[in-house]
Amino acid sequence: MKKKMLAILLGAVMVLSLAACGGGGGDAKDDTKKDDTKKEETKKDDEGGSKDGGYHFEVIVKSFQSTYWQAAVIGIDNACEELGVTANANGPANESDIADQIQMIDSAIEKKPDGIGLAACDTNSVMDSLTKAAEAGIPVVCFDTGIDNAPEGSVYATVATDNEAAGACAAENMFPVIEDKIKAATVDAKVRIGEVNQDATGLNIQQRGNGFIVKMIELCNGVDKKVAVVGNEFYVNAAEGTVAESEAEVIIEVGVPAQTTVDLASTEAQKIMAKDDTIAIWGSNQTTAEGVITANGTLNKLSTDPSKGIIGAGFDAGTPQKEAIKNGQFIGSVTQSPLMMGYECIQTLNKIAKGESVSDIPMDGYWYDMENMEDDNIKPNLYD
Repeated sequence: MKKKMLAILLGAVMVLSLAACGGGGGDAKDDTKKDDTKKEETKKDDEGGSKDGGYHFEVIVKSFQSTYWQAAVIGIDNACEELGVTANANGPANESDIADQIQMIDSAIEKKPDGIGLAACDTNSVMDSLTKAAEAGIPVVCFDTGIDNAPEGSVYATVATDNEAAGACAAENMFPVIEDKIKAATVDAKVRIGEVNQDATGLNIQQRGNGFIVKMIELCNGVDKKVAVVGNEFYVNAAEGTVAESEAEVIIEVGVPAQTTVDLASTEAQKIMAKDDTIAIWGSNQTTAEGVITANGTLNKLSTDPSKGIIGAGFDAGTPQKEAIKNGQFIGSVTQSPLMMGYECIQTLNKIAKGESVSDIPMDGYWYDMENMEDDNIKPNLYD
């Protein structure tokens, strides 16, 4: 039954690739050119791996609380069943529990698996663990989040959404709805666009948040409006083509909660939504999108009509976001395919264990709204 379901989902993803927002390269650098000695250390024949004749992999996700990661684990299980391998999936209670995740990675290395799948909560904090894995001859495949500066020979491939393109996808779909308000903005009557990001440390979130900002600046400049970026220091410093707030007609305000929780994301969203000049807001992942929805429970400002309220949009899926689209709070969201990322992570680890060459697998982001969220080529990605 699982294989039949997987075949349907694979077919759906193939159709999706024809209509996806964005595309192109993944989060991380191409790690196909690895030291030959390291390849020999990790190469195994088809009968190698764990004692039962198959390979065994350890997989560390960011959190088990989110339905996003639950969907990824389903993909992991499906791939294991298909290939005849085993995998142990583990992860901290919260995506902010960085120290807990590092301990889990180090414990996984001690088990000497045939490979490790890793979705890092904080890319800078896993460097020592990646060095340990490389020294132990254990290949690592990153999924969901790439690690640009990974120690040489540690990360063999990355399976991840092209997050810059996915962030741009949200901006491209939001801009037409608020374009008239942006065109009417002046230095003395500015308009504000909010962005809530779960953090400023994870490479995927950094790229996604910056992708939205870069595209929104481009679109605003295209109608002769100058843009200032304010709020979180990382995103302010990363923004290019901006002006001082006093000179801008459009302000992009970026909020980042102290921890990755819906309540704290809601607090950041409320700060932005409570301002009279705010015309739109975007939550860049499931937690922050739900934070925007939670904030609206207090403020009651979200609308799909720019003349009646703040235009809201999100990222990922989950029941609250889908309901927000159906009840007219969100114009839409961008989703990924965590199931397929988990699936491709195991497929890639299996190839490495067999001595085959691998490369990064970029995955698209898909815009969904009231018009298409029930379509056969979109619905499989809208996990609850």
